[in-house]
Amino acid sequence: MNTDQARTVLVSDFNVENFAMLLAKQSIDSVIAPFGQVMQTLFDPNAECWQEPCGAAFVWTRAEDLFESFGRLMDGERVELDSILNEVDAFCDAVLGLGERVPLVLVSSWVWPPERQGDAILSARSGVGGAAALYEMNALLARRVAEAGNVYLLDAQRWIAQAGDQAFSPKLWYMAKVPYGKAVFKAAARDLVDAITTLRGGARKLVILDLDDTLWGGIVGEIGWEKVKLGGHDPVGEAFVHFQRELKALTRRGIILGIVSKNEESTALDAIDQHPEMVLRRDDFSGWRINWSDKAQNVIELTEELNLGFQSVVFIDDNPAERLRVSEALPEVLVPDWPKDKLLYASALLGMSCFDSPGVSDEDRKRTAMYGAERERRDGQQSARSLDDWVASLELSVTAERLNEANLPRAAQLLNKTNQMNMATRRMSEAELWTWSQAQENAIWSFRVDDRFGSAGLTGLAGIELRDGVAHVTDYLLSCRVMGRRVEETMLHTIIEHARAEGVTEVVFTFLPTEKNAPCLRWLQGSALIARGDSEFVWDVADKNEAPKHVTIVTDDTGAK
Repeated sequence: MNTDQARTVLVSDFNVENFAMLLAKQSIDSVIAPFGQVMQTLFDPNAECWQEPCGAAFVWTRAEDLFESFGRLMDGERVELDSILNEVDAFCDAVLGLGERVPLVLVSSWVWPPERQGDAILSARSGVGGAAALYEMNALLARRVAEAGNVYLLDAQRWIAQAGDQAFSPKLWYMAKVPYGKAVFKAAARDLVDAITTLRGGARKLVILDLDDTLWGGIVGEIGWEKVKLGGHDPVGEAFVHFQRELKALTRRGIILGIVSKNEESTALDAIDQHPEMVLRRDDFSGWRINWSDKAQNVIELTEELNLGFQSVVFIDDNPAERLRVSEALPEVLVPDWPKDKLLYASALLGMSCFDSPGVSDEDRKRTAMYGAERERRDGQQSARSLDDWVASLELSVTAERLNEANLPRAAQLLNKTNQMNMATRRMSEAELWTWSQAQENAIWSFRVDDRFGSAGLTGLAGIELRDGVAHVTDYLLSCRVMGRRVEETMLHTIIEHARAEGVTEVVFTFLPTEKNAPCLRWLQGSALIARGDSEFVWDVADKNEAPKHVTIVTDDTGAK
């Protein structure tokens, strides 16, 4: 993360200096906006805090201080709900306006004032109670925030609940205008850092699981699948079912599952296929290594098979020795300390923030099925005599279409999540991507891949900027799921044909290295492009570029300006 990306502006109506120090410990450089000037700071692009580039802004406010009408309601006056919501609307307008100037904006929900704990009935009564009004205010805030692709809501009530009795301190408020205890600020800092990491493509994508005493109780090779603890009228068996159910829920959000287990493969798969209480079945796993080999090596092989990087992997195993082996051999893999108590497995999984995401696309929901189809493709690849024979057997079709409102959400998601096959690793919100694409000199092409096994969905993206008679490729990225199938060459062909239609003389790819995108550099170096120095790769548009064999290319240019 570069300096500008890490710089976060904190806008608040209370003292957040301690909060800023907590962020600094997690490599987030923060700038505190003027105390108590929330609306002024949000509306004024010339405020001092906005004068240097920043990657994010966090707006954390107290409703009783920010909104005059809500404050009067708290003082016992009769106030119409519409008056309060009108003020909330104005605040939302300011936050959304900020989102047009700052790449990422996070805003907290409002919580019930800590000192008002005595009015349990009155406060919740619709029409007169402050808590009832607060519900409506937060609901409106959530709806308005969803209007922008780069503005996100954080649930402040989580921080209060996690802090418990340490959430509030009246003394801190009177002495330093700090309304919350340190535990609240710690929880908020954790959520803010996790959110920024997630929204910049840092979420984990693959959970690799052990089997014995991890997905079920007991050693299946010794007792048989009929006797493992799973379901039934048994607290441990019930806990394993709950854990599996939560893993299944992750797959519906686009997280894929794998198995690395020391077992006889046939015995383990029999348990998965036949045990009546198994929630997860064979089709729920995108791959496995079930053998007696070193688990670290199996993790390497499975991750490479799925075309993912180790920074995408979580390894869950009940055995501390195996966890230590994998964590030492593969430091990029997240290996959580796993509870000894099997009744805590589900809660341990639910407490992990590394799977968080801003949304769920159709491609996310279908990802496990896509990886299942990928196993069939790999089987075909093993029997094929050459890469061309294998691609021909796939009956591959690539649809190239200009960015439009329908494919924009998935395109933005792909832009912000792809790390390995990503030439520039440029990150933009939906709004920023759309605005950039609408400039006359710019174009965004998306690539959708289908074959006889099914659809891989929208998996590729190319950004092109026409400047001084040259087509500069600003973005060239492809999901790891479809790498190595001539899709890369298909994208290159589309880019060159677009450049030729625009009348430019040259296409220039400029590689910007990161810790994760070496696969993209290797492809550029091995492609038909001509290297110019260490980071530029060019194509003379006068030279013909043949479309890849055995790939049907469908071009939809309806989004052209």
